[in-house]
This record gives sequence, C-alpha cells and structure tokens, in this order.
Amino acid sequence: MKTERKIGILLLNLGGPERLDEVRPFLFNLFSDRQIIRLGPAFLQKPIARFIARRRAPASMANYARIGGGSPILGKTEEQARSLEQALCRDGDFVVRPCMRYWHPRAKEALQEMALQGVRLIIALPLYPHYSFATTGSSLGDLRRTAARLGINIPIHEILAWPDEPAYVDCLAERILTKVRSFGGKQIQVVYSAHSLPVQYIREGDPYVRHLQQTIAAIEARTAMAGTLCYQSRSGPVEWLGPSLPEVITALAREGCANLLVVPISFVSDHVETLYEIDIQCREMAEGLGMRFAATEGLNADPRFIAGLRNLVLAALDD
Repeated sequence: MKTERKIGILLLNLGGPERLDEVRPFLFNLFSDRQIIRLGPAFLQKPIARFIARRRAPASMANYARIGGGSPILGKTEEQARSLEQALCRDGDFVVRPCMRYWHPRAKEALQEMALQGVRLIIALPLYPHYSFATTGSSLGDLRRTAARLGINIPIHEILAWPDEPAYVDCLAERILTKVRSFGGKQIQVVYSAHSLPVQYIREGDPYVRHLQQTIAAIEARTAMAGTLCYQSRSGPVEWLGPSLPEVITALAREGCANLLVVPISFVSDHVETLYEIDIQCREMAEGLGMRFAATEGLNADPRFIAGLRNLVLAALDD
C-alpha cells in the first residue's frame, strides 16, 4: 500500500576519506569511537586516537593512493541511495540519503536535510547486514544523540540487521557461482572474509559472528559449496577475531590449495577493504604462493540488491 507520509531513509555506513589529506582526520574520528575500539581509560581515548592516526596515516595514504587516491564509498552509497529512491517511487514519497559515521555527510548533515525536506518519519537502514555494537550500534547511537542535540523530533525507525535477507543472499550466491564457473570445473576453496572485531565484544554478547554464520548458511544452501570464514582489517592493540585472511591464505597454500575464491561477506560497497586489502594485497599474496586467485565483486547498486533494500524498507513500514 502506498504511503502518504514523506519518509526519509538514511543509509548508514562507515564513510571514508575522498582525498589523501582527509586520511588522518578520518582515522582520528574512527579511533576516537570507543565502540570501535577501547583505547585505555575513556579520558585518554582521543589523545591515543590522535597518536594512532598520526602513526597510521602514511601507510593508509599509500593504500588509498593505490586505489585512486581516496575511498569510493561515498559515491557508491550515493548511487545506492539514488537507486533505492527510484525503486521506491511507486510506494510513496521517499527521500534516500547516505549517513556516514566517521566522515561526511555525518549524522548532523543528514538529519538537517531530512528536516528541510519535510520528512515525517526516518528509517535508519544500516548497510551492515550483520549487527555489531561497533558498526550498526555505533551508527544508531550517534544518530539518536545527534537528533536529540539538534532538537530534531522526527521519529526514527531502526532496522538492526538483515543477515539472511533473500535478495542479499541471492546476489552473493550468484556471484560465487559465476566465479566458480570461471575456474573451468577445477576444485576451488571458497573463503568468506568479514571485517574483524575485538574478541571482547563477542564475549559481551555481540551477535556479529552468529549473524555471519546465518549468512553463510543461507548462501551455502543455495550454492551447495562449503567455505571458510576469516577476518580482515584489524586496527588496534587488542585481541581481534581470527583467523585473518592472510593467515588463511598461507595455510591453504601449505595444504596445496591451487584455486582460491574470496567472498567479502560483510561489505556491500566497494572501498579500501575490498579494492586494496582483497583485490591487491591478498591477490598478490595468493599468486605469490602459486594459487589462482579470484574475488566476488561488490554488490554496490546491483538492481537485485537494491530490491532487497526496498523489501527491508517496506517491511519496516509494515512494522
């Protein structure tokens, strides 16, 4: 049924620096968030974050330079927003915009635009399929705090997770099967790579790993192929979920694996983790160890994936 209210949809994502001179302040924003990583006592979080950002910036800038000089994540998220807005045009009056956690447009900018557009209800749709305190939880908390600080009283409906959303799973499964066919019938090893998380969060009840396992189970029910789960993008002096993707590649090479397919399972938009860490760094590593390497492409604005986001929005309105 077509809705009569003007509804705003905020696509919540991490964000990323678009230019090399933005890398250091972006890293500072990232490491300042205690929901991402707890750096000593709370009063030392920002001083330590500033120190880490300064130390890590040169290496991060080099990585961004290898993918064109900045993160494409804002452009990809804007494309997803336009596509979703178009997909919803027959369902009512919708305004869809990105809302980034650590770079622009941040919650303040996104909420102010929603208010100027005359939106009567906001649906917060995280582009993180799997809930974690450090991603969806942090983004939603920031959104609530910012709305309160600005005095914006538009109701916000929060979508928390969608690990087995059918269109999302189908897109991943089809990409896997397409890549498998490219190996010409040879035996391959499927490796699912997710963004790592401090182990302490799982001990405290974070459902992230359970959600990842839900997605993998749903994919494997469609592909009939078993895979291995590993993690990437560790970023601080704490114990992180493992094994890491490089560790798994090394172990598979020792076991004689000849063909490797990496599936970035927790990333729905191309950015430095997929374009550099997987497509460049891990590809070079695997090929150097004698393996044939392939990775599935990002979902980005695939029409089937956008149809899945539309389903999530309409289900939220039914709720």
